[in-house]
Amino acid sequence: MHDFIWAFIGGAMLGLSAVGYLYVHGKIAGISGLVGQLLNAQGRAGRPSTWFLLGLFIVPFIYSLFTQPEITLNASPWMMVLAGLLVGFGTRLGSGCTSGHGICGISRLSKRSFIATAAFMAAGMITVFVMRHVLGAAS
Repeated sequence: MHDFIWAFIGGAMLGLSAVGYLYVHGKIAGISGLVGQLLNAQGRAGRPSTWFLLGLFIVPFIYSLFTQPEITLNASPWMMVLAGLLVGFGTRLGSGCTSGHGICGISRLSKRSFIATAAFMAAGMITVFVMRHVLGAAS
């Protein structure tokens, strides 16, 4: 039950931040779009996308001051870089990421976001199935 409560609080905070960003700035809080704004913008320090993304990096470090999360990465650094590049390619191909389509788009009842999120979920399920049951990789 304890994990459920923390997941619920985290989900509520994600929803509130997405709604707040849309309400205050009139833009979708999709991470790939925010990173795109950051990479293409002049005067990055004053942009809302800069502060939003900075918060995404700082808050986990603050959280770790109060808890000791157990995180184990079993992938090589090169595999992590490759995975990151593939995810970046996929977000451009899909015209957005899971946060833009899954959190912001579905909450606005966007048909495109429903389709994109279904495609993301299906691709993830197929990948897990292939990795675990076809290739025999452990979780």
